[in-house]
Amino acid sequence: MHELSLCHAIAGVVRPHAADREVTVIHVRIGALRQVIPETLAFCWELVAAQEGFDGARLEIDPVPASVTCASCSVTSDLESRYSISCPACGSCEVSVVGGEEFLITSIDVRAVSPSAVSPSAATTPERG
Repeated sequence: MHELSLCHAIAGVVRPHAADREVTVIHVRIGALRQVIPETLAFCWELVAAQEGFDGARLEIDPVPASVTCASCSVTSDLESRYSISCPACGSCEVSVVGGEEFLITSIDVRAVSPSAVSPSAATTPERG
């Protein structure tokens, strides 16, 4: 189950970008050829999130279909089956994969830090008139 190690890697990438802010959503693009089971990744994320201090943060998975460009007919199309890498238009096996190998964290949603949380003394400083 390599999804568990992928989740630890996600946490490691997100942590410095979150800069001590609360992470609410992590947006991830996952290609069909990556051999990642989205449900397993989401399950593993719940375990890792609790362990890594990202409680409540959820993964938003954007699946990317596998697509190829055919050398025979020059058509670019999504593969109809993950078990066949042939051109859906003409059946040729002379194809180049052009999509579906992605595994990217595209963005993170964080809660803004309130000014009072940054400077607690500001809330207790008396006003001068």
